[in-house]
Amino acid sequence: MKFVHRFLIAVLMIIVVAVSVFTPKQSFAASAAGINRGVDNALAELYAKVPKAKELGKKAKGILVFPRIIKAGLIIGGQIGNGALRKKGKTVGYYRTVAASYGLQAGIQKFSYAVFFMTEPALNYLNKSGGWEIGGAPSLVVADKGISKSLSTTTLQNAIYVFFFGQKGLMAGIGLQGTKITRIWPDK
Repeated sequence: MKFVHRFLIAVLMIIVVAVSVFTPKQSFAASAAGINRGVDNALAELYAKVPKAKELGKKAKGILVFPRIIKAGLIIGGQIGNGALRKKGKTVGYYRTVAASYGLQAGIQKFSYAVFFMTEPALNYLNKSGGWEIGGAPSLVVADKGISKSLSTTTLQNAIYVFFFGQKGLMAGIGLQGTKITRIWPDK
């Protein structure tokens, strides 16, 4: 039984890596405008639902927005999406997020997330690493409704804040997950 689980995890990881590595850059270039429109819409939605996020955005050194993440799984799962890094309201790079998960899970879901980098060292960590793993970064806080209500410019103490929003679909269960964020344009 353990062999079957390990085999399925290996197959899923190969698929996720293949999709992220072998997606042609030509097709990406054509979709950059679409990613930017998605980022604009996603930020508007987040700021309308969480006004404190808008305040945070004004102080952030950069905001990495993934407007459309697709997540699916049945015991073994994965997710993928493209996004853009904004500095002072302008796109300065494009990124891909991929993740694999294993655990008690079933379903398919679409969602968005935004990563607010509050310090230059945190933003530099994203840009200098060959791929950024959530959980391996400096002082990251996932801002839920309770935290976002209490945020103010004087209570900001962490380098990175993450907001998940716009969930659609059904994904049930618990899973162990590792998310990796990699710059796809411009090349290093």
